[in-house]
Amino acid sequence: MSVEITGAEITVRCLQEEGVDCIFGYPGGAVLFLYDELFKQDKVKHILVRHEQAAIHAADGYARSSKNVGVALVTSGPGVTNAVTGIATAYMDSIPLVVISGQVPTAAIGLDAFQEVDTVGITRPCVKHNFLVKDISELALTIKKAFYIASTGRPGPVLVDIPKDITQHKFKFSYPKKISMRSYNPVVKGHVRQIKKAAELILSAKRPVFYTGGGVILSNTSEQLTELVQLLDFPCTNTLMGLGGYPATDKRFVGMLGMHGTYEANMAMQYCDVLIAIGARFDDRVIGNPKHFSNENRKIIHIDVDPSSISKRVKVDVPIVGSVDSVLTELVSLLKASKEKPDQAALQEWWKQIDLWRARDCLKYDKEGAIIKPQMVVEKLYEITQGDAFVTSDVGQHQMWAAQFYKFDKPRRWINSGGLGTMGFGLPAAMGAQLANPKARVACVTGEASIQMCIQELSTCKQYNLPLKIINLNNRYMGMVRQWQEFFHGNRYSESYMNALPDFIKLAESYGHVGMKIEKPEDIEGALKEAFELKDQLVFMDFITDQTENVFPMVPGGKGLSEMILV
Repeated sequence: MSVEITGAEITVRCLQEEGVDCIFGYPGGAVLFLYDELFKQDKVKHILVRHEQAAIHAADGYARSSKNVGVALVTSGPGVTNAVTGIATAYMDSIPLVVISGQVPTAAIGLDAFQEVDTVGITRPCVKHNFLVKDISELALTIKKAFYIASTGRPGPVLVDIPKDITQHKFKFSYPKKISMRSYNPVVKGHVRQIKKAAELILSAKRPVFYTGGGVILSNTSEQLTELVQLLDFPCTNTLMGLGGYPATDKRFVGMLGMHGTYEANMAMQYCDVLIAIGARFDDRVIGNPKHFSNENRKIIHIDVDPSSISKRVKVDVPIVGSVDSVLTELVSLLKASKEKPDQAALQEWWKQIDLWRARDCLKYDKEGAIIKPQMVVEKLYEITQGDAFVTSDVGQHQMWAAQFYKFDKPRRWINSGGLGTMGFGLPAAMGAQLANPKARVACVTGEASIQMCIQELSTCKQYNLPLKIINLNNRYMGMVRQWQEFFHGNRYSESYMNALPDFIKLAESYGHVGMKIEKPEDIEGALKEAFELKDQLVFMDFITDQTENVFPMVPGGKGLSEMILV
């Protein structure tokens, strides 16, 4: 006869059953029984962050850099409201998280109790699903559902709100091995006839392009995508979220597309006759204004696990709902078996055109002068790490330069906030990536405005000996804000100048880390080499960069991809 245990112990046992080895959190009154149970065991390691937003970002970075669900634990009231930004970040980028939040006792819900908020109501718009557990008998099943929902179909964050009294009540523990939900059955297999249509259209293409997004990364299908692209010898472009889904050093890769994408990628998107979209959602930063998306008549194939994403912004001709993994496997099989082959003469002419666009060398920048160019720092980072680091970023100019100049050949190495654009993401996400990949080199590319959003996590890094390398591209401005103010607001730099910055070197040292200040271009390489040689220490590198440098190319808001500003 099984012994009854508390809800707190049930919750921890559930995490153990799911194979969770690391959880990020911050304690408070409503979750103290949960923390007590975490203290009694050693299978699930708890990482104490210094702010709940960082707990979610760290769990997010853990999930993005591995194939696991990230897990975070926060208390009620301000604990969960602090976590909302991180939850929304994960939701926008379809990252699988389970967030456990404490709640006031069941009898006090709705009575304006101390540290009470309507967690379910507040988080509803930015989670894949959420639960409020009102009966201890449903606790284990609810947690099982949370992990299942978070990790299947289009992934996303799921929140489980547990009142304090539920963590004290007792019940027999039983954790289901499998789960079946009548109301939730994501489609896995694509429609056979639609896949056949896609194959026929691909084989008839004369100016094809593969446009691939974060769905390729999340579904772990970069190998299938690479096989497909190389089988056909078609050009391939990745979105910001899809970088690493196809090897950036391969000749068929035409670079990232979108607002700050390459000239060749954007022009290929505009002038193709068959566009094969895989795990991407045609968002505004990728295609610009839908009215201006396409300079030629063309057909669009769209493969996505989420039916609501298909024809949401751009009408497509061959929709295929299903997991990218399953659909690409069937598509490759069909194409290999087909006696037909793409028109090689037309394809050769298409590549000639792409090479002409490539010749514009849209990412060139002035490498001379006595001031550090931020692009050069990222290029040197790539060289020194040989393209084999996990790179996180915050949001802004530095994010775009990292995306443009670090060539990602592998998936899950590029970790950034794409959809929500969250400043403060980079450092805690790097913590999560390092904990998921303890022997890997992890670099956080950031800016002096973004890094201050979650800089208190330098304390967490010290406590857990996380040897991150922080590359701070310091131009003393909110760089992307300044760039937009220069282009569209008559050089009126309203509140974008950072004129009260800390001494980042002393600040890093005060936390027990190594600080470096780099002011000359000739010192970039040496500083980076020295930093990565310090394998067991966090190194904060403050690169003083050109204040006037802008990110190019750039597609202004409301314009089409062919309306790029190149210089």
